[in-house]
Amino acid sequence: MAAISSHPEGDAMPTPADLPQVLFLSGNEALAIGAAEAGVSIAAAYPGTPSTEIVQKLGSYPRVHAEWSVNEKVALEVALGGSMAGQRSLAAMKHVGLNVASDTLMSAGLTGVGAGFVVAVADDVGFSSSQNEQDSRTWCRFAHLPVLEPADAQEAYLMAREAFDLSERHQVPVLLRMTTRVCHVKRAVRIEPPLPPPPRIEYKKDTTRWIVTPNHVGRRLEVRAARDTALRDEAESSHWNTIEPGADRRLGVIASGPARHAVREALPHAPLLSIGFSGPFPIGLARSFAAGVDAILVVEEADPLIENELRAAGLAVHGRSLLPPFGEIFSEHIARAARALLGEGEPAPAGGKAQAVFTRPPTLCAGCGYLGVYFWLSRMPNAIVCGDIGCYTLGASPPWDAIDVTLAMGAGIGMAGGIAKAMDKEAVKRPVIAVIGDSTFLHSGMQGLLNLTYQRANVTVLLLDNRATAMTGGQDNPATGRDFNGNIAPMRVDFPKLVQALGVRPERIRSTDPYELPTFLKVLREEMKADEPSVIITTRPCVFTPDFERERPLVVEEAKCNGCTNCLDVGCPALLVTRREQRVRPSGTTVELAWVEIDAQLCTGCAICAKACSRGAIVRPVPERRVIKLEPA
Repeated sequence: MAAISSHPEGDAMPTPADLPQVLFLSGNEALAIGAAEAGVSIAAAYPGTPSTEIVQKLGSYPRVHAEWSVNEKVALEVALGGSMAGQRSLAAMKHVGLNVASDTLMSAGLTGVGAGFVVAVADDVGFSSSQNEQDSRTWCRFAHLPVLEPADAQEAYLMAREAFDLSERHQVPVLLRMTTRVCHVKRAVRIEPPLPPPPRIEYKKDTTRWIVTPNHVGRRLEVRAARDTALRDEAESSHWNTIEPGADRRLGVIASGPARHAVREALPHAPLLSIGFSGPFPIGLARSFAAGVDAILVVEEADPLIENELRAAGLAVHGRSLLPPFGEIFSEHIARAARALLGEGEPAPAGGKAQAVFTRPPTLCAGCGYLGVYFWLSRMPNAIVCGDIGCYTLGASPPWDAIDVTLAMGAGIGMAGGIAKAMDKEAVKRPVIAVIGDSTFLHSGMQGLLNLTYQRANVTVLLLDNRATAMTGGQDNPATGRDFNGNIAPMRVDFPKLVQALGVRPERIRSTDPYELPTFLKVLREEMKADEPSVIITTRPCVFTPDFERERPLVVEEAKCNGCTNCLDVGCPALLVTRREQRVRPSGTTVELAWVEIDAQLCTGCAICAKACSRGAIVRPVPERRVIKLEPA
């Protein structure tokens, strides 16, 4: 890897002798290497699974300025500014991040670009780590942008190398649409010879292009219309769109992205129109393909965009009605759809369902500062708790079940404000709480708090500062005091001052340690009684950051334990149940009891469970003292 890692001696390109011929790479790594070889200089992202590793990898190239921007809109704007100033640039994000960046994306479709500009977006098909499943190709139809869809890491590498040229030829942002399976699955990737240095593009002032006001839009729309035609012509002849002949012409398949591999596995003898340059769609090529087959099945993830465009063009095709309406498409789905189209019945897919795999329920980490927060929130059934996107979303899961709603990045505070205003109209009011992490607050939560204070909405905001963008791997942000490379940053956000600047009165800004359960509860109760917006800032670093200090593991003194399960309500995975028992009280009610032990390998020594234990059965063991006897001389 070092041989091609961003030209480690500066900007000099490696020689062919320095290049390994094959590397074992994920799609994200391959895309980053391809972009670096194409001469990318500016790379910006907000971390989000499954896209995080793209800019993380590009950050290892000395001549690339890589950054974690505060949100995806800013990341896209940073990269677009770099392109405007003549440097090849890339912005990376997951599918819901493109929603955040869409306002700028739509205008970028009008202005076009300077140097090559690629938006690498990772669609979480199968919603393995996201709040929804959506198809980013829809944005490209909306914004009139070309789309490349790699089927695997090899194509991600090659398309990234070519995408910047495509962008510069047509002066347009290019969307490189990845999916979770392409992002994270590794394969052997053949490394190509070095590319020549990209052409030097000078910044030129052009107000009629870069100032998007009504008097300039008409001309840009004309340019966009001409560009659409040129892009469609290029898609028709692109080497990424090919007809692969097959012996069984009863059924032809049109497939894009990673679904192409599933088609070849399910129907090895069927003709295939393989689509890698999917937007604008090459309708002429599809017509030629259709003339040589009896029926057509369209296979694409996640929305039927190609299918609908083909139908609108007058082609009789089949697709989503025979395939799963959401999630990934596998070979057995395609085989079953083919049997139905060919009138061969619809037997169960070969091999049946995928074998069930034992899964560990998602939970917070041992020692996480959020454990104490949700321990108390789970004991406040009357409160309405609005969550947000991050590790703390897990507060909606057992044993806490402490969150009422989680919708989108930064939405929790705004929704809490609306709920609070609705509660003002109720005879019996309920306390309203918003829970948000430090990185999410900086991403898009600040506006919600500003609106909260401006509207005087009675909400208690829990700002959980764990000094990391934790869920995606602990990336730094403006609140950690470190930059992209882990070096000391020129500033670190002071949350008390920031929330005061957003309108919260100093008396209603409290900082507390979530490990101190009684103190945290006291502060929470006081702020919930306030009749105005308040913010409680919890301060405990993520257990996986350099700031976290582990203590000696705790132990359970079995003689003191009565099996009350208070400690289990903390939800720490280091607590292991060794025995369960049901007992009937004199009143006739049945109680569940459980006895536990502590996994010393997982325990961080945070002692939250000890504070939850009413009998003092969880303790920190006293180190053994070694006595050395000295024999007389």
